[in-house]
Amino acid sequence: VGCDRSKNLVDICGEKNFQAFVCDALSVPIRSGSCDACISIAVIHHFSTTERRLATIRELVRLLRPGGTALIYVWAMEQEYKNQKSKYLKEKNDSKGKEEEISTDMAQRSLSDQKPGSSSQDSACSSHLLSNSKDKDCDAKPVADSRLPVHTNRTSFHSQDLLVPWHMKGCNKKKEERIDEVVLPAGSKGSQELSPVFHRYYHVFCEGELEAACRSLDCVRVQKSYYDQGNWCVILEKL
Repeated sequence: VGCDRSKNLVDICGEKNFQAFVCDALSVPIRSGSCDACISIAVIHHFSTTERRLATIRELVRLLRPGGTALIYVWAMEQEYKNQKSKYLKEKNDSKGKEEEISTDMAQRSLSDQKPGSSSQDSACSSHLLSNSKDKDCDAKPVADSRLPVHTNRTSFHSQDLLVPWHMKGCNKKKEERIDEVVLPAGSKGSQELSPVFHRYYHVFCEGELEAACRSLDCVRVQKSYYDQGNWCVILEKL
């Protein structure tokens, strides 16, 4: 059984005869202790505070029967690990990059009134979790002002909390209906046209951060913690 916040993605699952429904990862409408295994892929890094990320893991554990296991994947701050670049960095293509890149200054201006979801209390909580982890050498830099940095696609991360631009291609919306339009760089395909760009929030995890969050729950045993192609992953067991 699958679930997702996006109704469109759930509809695609239905078309393929998979069982799926729309729900919030913080409140899954499934009985406690009714699942042998749960998988959470690329979900938890979209929650904007340490408390909410921990609550999502706690909700995942609630669904498991005693002895049940869960697999969690989140995006890693370290896109280059042990001298190996992740698939995300390797897939950078010069021609594509020109279409995908967005002017940070322009994006910052359009986002100047938006506040990040984190707080000083959240940062303190995150620091406490990291203090128990194996590696404390994360290069994350705190956000100095009220604006979240906008990430440049296919590049290394310079902040743990950021906005990733998603460019909508082949959009049939009328010009006046498009959201957050940005002119593409000169010389790129369609540079004379306006392309709708959506900014999606991410909290990228430093080494040991996900594992520390899981270990902070009394009812959980971490079976394995590892790095996989730009992601930090944990396999945990409910006690």
